Amino acid sequence: MCPVDLTTLIAGMTLRNPVLTSSGTYGFGEEYAAYCPVEALGGITLKGLTPLPRLGNPVPRLAETPAGLLNAVGLENPGLEEFLKSYLPKVRKLPTAAIANISGFSLEDYVEMARALQRDSGLAALEVNISCPNVKHGGMHFGTDPKSAEEVIAAVKAATNLPIIAKLSPNVTDIVGMAQAVQRGGADAVSLINTLLGMRIDIDQQRPVLANTFGGLSGPAILPVAVRMVWQVSQAIDLPIIGMGGITTWQDAVEFLLAGATAVSVGTGNFVNPQAPLEIIQGIENYCEKKGLASVRELVGLAHKGIVM
Repeated sequence: MCPVDLTTLIAGMTLRNPVLTSSGTYGFGEEYAAYCPVEALGGITLKGLTPLPRLGNPVPRLAETPAGLLNAVGLENPGLEEFLKSYLPKVRKLPTAAIANISGFSLEDYVEMARALQRDSGLAALEVNISCPNVKHGGMHFGTDPKSAEEVIAAVKAATNLPIIAKLSPNVTDIVGMAQAVQRGGADAVSLINTLLGMRIDIDQQRPVLANTFGGLSGPAILPVAVRMVWQVSQAIDLPIIGMGGITTWQDAVEFLLAGATAVSVGTGNFVNPQAPLEIIQGIENYCEKKGLASVRELVGLAHKGIVM
């Protein structure tokens, strides 16, 4: 039997396989070099960037939960100028697709970032983060209002020649409406989901565990929510989907593909097992072989077959 074709096409990118890593969990690529060869991955999504450097939220800003992790890091990053000067030259040399993740607190912030990051930068695409739940002002507004989401995606699209991936928030009442809004804005793909808003309370101190009070919940606990949203969105828009949210095993990844995702992204799972993406790639390949599929692309949306909604 011929080897399974893992090649994945998404947002103008040709990836060697459908497994990426999520922004905020993989740094700028170097951090995992000793544990996971980036050349084996379909791509990596870089740590989120803002126009100016950010120290992020006060500590404590991480808290474990049953089957998950709360984070309120607050977009800590070196800022656009330092990224272009010190990080981008190294990113350009990475032997895989590198996707920049951009965040802002105004429409102008997003446009500034997009103008500075063009196809000749060596980046493969821009992931526009309109869904961060642990920053008090800015991005989250764009991620919960369809009109604002459409507006920011359209502005970014006009400012760069890179493919645009809209990262959507699950903290909305109508995920389908949000996906349709960013499609109207010109997005080339969507990634979903980002973290769910949550909190924990220290019963001894009788106060919130996180200094920010609230944080974003990630990890296996949110996987069923993410799979449901991928399923819904895949039926409502004509854009490829990068599915994420609680993926730690190849079985998780296959669920997302069957639900309609074209590719998947591993986030919190990297903290538990830095080699999880490699194991997931191998698991997907073995699954396709077992099922007699010549290409991973045959898996996408297969669970919808014969289902009448």
